[in-house]
Amino acid sequence: MELHEKLIKIKEFVQQETVFCASLFLAVLSAFAVRPDRAYLAYPDYRTLSLLFCLMLIVAGLRSLGIFEMLGQSLLGWAGSLRSLSLVLVLLCFFSSMIITNDVTLITFIPFTLLVFRMIRRDERVLTLVVLETIAANLGSMATPIGNPQNLYLFSSAGLTMGQFAAAVFPYAGLALLLLVAALVLQKNEPLGKEAGTAVSAREEEKGKLLVSLLPFLALLALCLLVVFRVCSYGPVLACVVAVVLAVNRKLFRSVDYYLLLTFLCFFIFIGNLKRIPELNTLLVSLVQGHELLAGILASQFISNVPAAILLSGFTKNIGALVTAVNLGGLGTLIASLASLIAFKYYAAEYPGKKGAFLAVFTLWNGGFLLILCGAAAALTL
Repeated sequence: MELHEKLIKIKEFVQQETVFCASLFLAVLSAFAVRPDRAYLAYPDYRTLSLLFCLMLIVAGLRSLGIFEMLGQSLLGWAGSLRSLSLVLVLLCFFSSMIITNDVTLITFIPFTLLVFRMIRRDERVLTLVVLETIAANLGSMATPIGNPQNLYLFSSAGLTMGQFAAAVFPYAGLALLLLVAALVLQKNEPLGKEAGTAVSAREEEKGKLLVSLLPFLALLALCLLVVFRVCSYGPVLACVVAVVLAVNRKLFRSVDYYLLLTFLCFFIFIGNLKRIPELNTLLVSLVQGHELLAGILASQFISNVPAAILLSGFTKNIGALVTAVNLGGLGTLIASLASLIAFKYYAAEYPGKKGAFLAVFTLWNGGFLLILCGAAAALTL
């Protein structure tokens, strides 16, 4: 019985951390071809790993203060109709993801959306909205170097300038915003019920205390941005973030996605080993170089865009094209961006009988956005 229970736990872990397990398998497998030595120490991008760790801590601190829920509830007070409510929620996801990342945005606002639509008794409209919020978070996050892990890694490791980064993502982020607004404006508009007002809860008496609690995290975020733009080195900032979090709220260390960090580390080992095998390195360079857009989008559909970015970056010099590819590649299948799984899990938990409907609607909308944005990318790169 104990062995059976252990096997069940292992199965559940593999299902929950599939990407990490795959990266670990690849790292171990490559280690048989290139035996571990001192060169392994040069594989990881320590700057990216440090920044990811720091940003996870900071965002966890901001979430612990409840400021994102407060922001959403305050903005709901402006919504006078179902269309304006949907527009507010989608735009919240689009612009919030630029700072707090796409996965944290969905963790914050998808449950909030499900709650609000339960309160106003409009469950039939929530599926499409959740899908559009997911698309908004995935595409909004592309607009900044810290919006998602693949941007942070590529911007940091490749030494892109802000101009190069902007050229790679701004046209598509702008087009995505127009498409999202159009999709919402064209939907049927209806007045909100009286229940919507109960979703807004003012906490005026707590605003002073909140501001004081907020300041350390804002200061740390500013320091991280200085590292991103290469004004400060990552070592002192990492030490500063750890020290402040230890002093303010050490429980935040439990909120860090350590498996994501380990996934990065395993992929660094795998890619580092592949580059030391001349035949494989030459083959992969020939497959990726000059075909970054297609390679990044296709790879993202099967292994998700973060691993795709890490994997393909080792075999091309055109990192700008790869940034475009892996960000657009977050559209498409449910696993193309792992953040999309968050939306699916929350929706499936609330409506367990509608998993198939979610997948159908998700695939339809994501496929449409992907086709349009890929068309734009093809036109811009001709």
